[in-house]
Amino acid sequence: MEQITSRSNPLVGQIRKLNTARSARRDQGLFVCDGPKLLEEALRSGAVLTAVVHDGSRPCPVPEGVREVRVPADLLKSLSTTESPQGVLFLCRQPQLTLPKTLPGTRFLVLDGVQDPGNVGTIWRTADAFGADGLILLPGCADPFSPKTVRATMGACFRLPAWETTLEELVPSLEALGLPLYATALREDTDDVRRTDLSRCAVVIGSEGRGVSQIVLDHCAGTLKIPMRQRCESLNAAVAASVVLWEMARTLL
Repeated sequence: MEQITSRSNPLVGQIRKLNTARSARRDQGLFVCDGPKLLEEALRSGAVLTAVVHDGSRPCPVPEGVREVRVPADLLKSLSTTESPQGVLFLCRQPQLTLPKTLPGTRFLVLDGVQDPGNVGTIWRTADAFGADGLILLPGCADPFSPKTVRATMGACFRLPAWETTLEELVPSLEALGLPLYATALREDTDDVRRTDLSRCAVVIGSEGRGVSQIVLDHCAGTLKIPMRQRCESLNAAVAASVVLWEMARTLL
């Protein structure tokens, strides 16, 4: 086990860059996770770890061949992106984000311009809980492997695949499987989400500010609405996604 005390150590600098820069995460193919819960989930899911950094305050399972580094508690705190660091963080390999040639499944949630990393992570976690086959991110979404997104997934990022793609790539992939594309929006063909067969489809959730973009709506077979009191205008994106995901799973779980 290594011991590092210097804030100028290359590993310390690497972690800081991975915490703050999407470009660094993409260039290195790594992301940072914080806390024993995520470490447990990563190990259970077979994620590839490259380093585990801890302050020695608690036992940390470190797989054979993975770099183990002990640092002072104040140094670890300076590297943590949480308000209450839990004594351990680790570097993990990013899974492949490219959309596969053939989608593995029949139920997908698509995010269009959802920029809040907490929302993206929460939706990812909910999609995993309700049995979706994958999460698809169109341009303009938050980085799926930013620290805040990863933290909000509560480990779902290690279990459920997420892919980044364009609408031009997504539509043919869905058509090849005969999967309709729906969106949560209001227009003339909008139907109650409870009356639409969502057992084989992809559903788009838009950003809270502008909703689903028009170019995406133009490629949708229909739109869905979540019934609510007339005095309520809309739902948070993560909440709306949860309702849709439950309806997608209702006949299957």
